Amino acid sequence: MAESPKRDPRIAQYIKAAAQLKQGQFDLEVPASPLDDVGRLGQALRELARVLELRDREMQKIEKITAQINAGVLLDDILEIVYRDFRELIPYNRIGLSLIEDDGQTVRARWMKTDQPHMTITAGYSSPLAGSSLEEIVRTGQPRILNDLEEYLRHTPQSTSTRAILDEGIRSSLTCPLIANGVPIGFIFFSSVSAHTYSETHSNTFQHVAEQLSIIVEKGRLVSEIATQKAAIEQQNEELRHLSELKDSFLGMAAHDLRTPLTVIQLAVGLMLDYNTPLSDGERTPFLKDVKRQSDHMLALLNDLLDVTEIEAGHLSLNRQPIDLADFLQDATAWHRKLAAPKGTQIILEDVPAGSAPADTLRLRQVVDNLISNAVKYSPPGSQVRVRAERTPTGWRVHVKDQGPGITSKDRQRLFQDFARLSAKPTGGEKSTGLGLAITHRVVAAHGGQIGVDSEPGQGADFWFTLPDDIPAA
Repeated sequence: MAESPKRDPRIAQYIKAAAQLKQGQFDLEVPASPLDDVGRLGQALRELARVLELRDREMQKIEKITAQINAGVLLDDILEIVYRDFRELIPYNRIGLSLIEDDGQTVRARWMKTDQPHMTITAGYSSPLAGSSLEEIVRTGQPRILNDLEEYLRHTPQSTSTRAILDEGIRSSLTCPLIANGVPIGFIFFSSVSAHTYSETHSNTFQHVAEQLSIIVEKGRLVSEIATQKAAIEQQNEELRHLSELKDSFLGMAAHDLRTPLTVIQLAVGLMLDYNTPLSDGERTPFLKDVKRQSDHMLALLNDLLDVTEIEAGHLSLNRQPIDLADFLQDATAWHRKLAAPKGTQIILEDVPAGSAPADTLRLRQVVDNLISNAVKYSPPGSQVRVRAERTPTGWRVHVKDQGPGITSKDRQRLFQDFARLSAKPTGGEKSTGLGLAITHRVVAAHGGQIGVDSEPGQGADFWFTLPDDIPAA
């Protein structure tokens, strides 16, 4: 019987080493000499142990970093962590994220960050997916490495995005598809200012990184969308609360300010209808004047309430047309001179430069009427109210200046608020709804202008508003 060949003792050591590798132990004692066939097997085991150890360390880094990233909630927070920490795995000077939108038709840049001086592609940049180089990445689901972008542009001169990042100084790029639950959701771009930064030997790492990021990015995107929707709902709720408070104010205002004039009218009409107490024409006239005055006040209040309601509901529509401002202000001041005559107040219109302003005539008249009537109302009898308009580089600035008591700093803070009642009192016993300046402020804003006041207590008030030449979009 032939004697069996003696077994090489190194074989047993190799078998033991393979078992250790299987258990994740990479520090092996593997003899590789003499350098025969068995020895070369030992060398291969050593090299395998080194590669697996590097891969294991890499995977541990990925898991550690992705765990940190996964702790983020909103998408922007997650991407900031990616930018901060991923250099342990992938070299880059720039990271960008684009999402696939419009039912897979469009790729839109969502976020990017770089350590370079400038970026030419920023958030919002978009391009069609169909026919682009990214479409092939979606189809294969594999990362794409471009290690020489200048060479790539020479072969694809139609690529505007490549030309743009070359202008930023980028010379190589790695594009990883993001696929969540089997559905492509976008791409993450790692870019470097050095050519040949990315190696094909690391494709498995890139793929694993992309798989991890896909799930995390999709989670962050969904959470961000929910947060945006929540913020929109909260804003709508706040607007509804404001409208509810405004409604309550309206009801309170109407109940309080309509009761008194209605009572006066009721008493006056009752006396005039009392046939047991006949009144002469001279005695009846004061009652009729009271009825007229109180009716005018109620009508003004109701008109103001309806105006504010319409504006708050978003129903303020403007019919903007070029108007000759000199003629417009001449008509407005002529009307108010008649109303101010019993008080002895002079309304002076200074020379208005030639030119037109784009505005809604009726609404602009509402603004000017309110400012002039307020100036007359709060100025002492026999004073002056001066109206002037001046051209500015961007449009017009109209002033209404009075000689009244001025505006205190406390009053100025709530001057244009609804139902604002100021410390100054009308000098002729005139009524005020507290809504005129609030409406005026909204109308000026709808025209794209601004309104304000320059005043010191005891020095009168100079109310002004602007009208831009460019008509804002409705």
